[in-house]
Amino acid sequence: MNKIIISPSILSCDFVNIERDLKEFEGQENLWIHLDIMDGHFVPNLTFGIPIIKRISQVTNLPLDAHLMVTNPEFHLDEMKDFGLKNFTFHYEAVDKPVDLLKKIKDFGIYAGISIKPGTDVNVLTDEILKHSDLILLMSVEPGFGGQSFMPNSLDKAKVLVQKREQLGLKFQIQIDGGINDETGKLAVEAGVNNLVAGSYVFKAPERKFLDRVNSLRL
Repeated sequence: MNKIIISPSILSCDFVNIERDLKEFEGQENLWIHLDIMDGHFVPNLTFGIPIIKRISQVTNLPLDAHLMVTNPEFHLDEMKDFGLKNFTFHYEAVDKPVDLLKKIKDFGIYAGISIKPGTDVNVLTDEILKHSDLILLMSVEPGFGGQSFMPNSLDKAKVLVQKREQLGLKFQIQIDGGINDETGKLAVEAGVNNLVAGSYVFKAPERKFLDRVNSLRL
């Protein structure tokens, strides 16, 4: 669990020049591209839909990390299962049978992730859920909009997950998303997080020095 993966969120990129921005990361190891998919129902914001995601999958070979902030994640999975996704994360709060959906995701050969909002108790993630998860995404801001401030209580949740992972002998990744920069990223890694999502911090870098910002998160 020592390898730190950085997952730049294209929610903060230049959408008019998205292919250009993605090329900045080509050839980088331990780097995923984070896709924040919002439907305007589960969260108030609306981002990009399935045709855009399909096109992104065609213009980059970087691993795609899909975070579904939607009310119907299973529909999106059925539509996106052939896009070559590395990871598909849905929200615990959006489904009635999370284990069934985790199993379905894995059946397609995709990493299965589950996320909880800042106000959701980490203990809703039962041992059974954890056993079928490849990744747990902790939201350190309210999902819906980029550029928010980091919520420190997410670090306590990460520490709980580290303990549970060890107790159960599991290998799921712990990912955190929201308000991540070189300072909060360091705190997250110290708490046991090994996958950092960063949007504004990376894509708003002066002079478009995206990789400098990515590398600062690895220190």
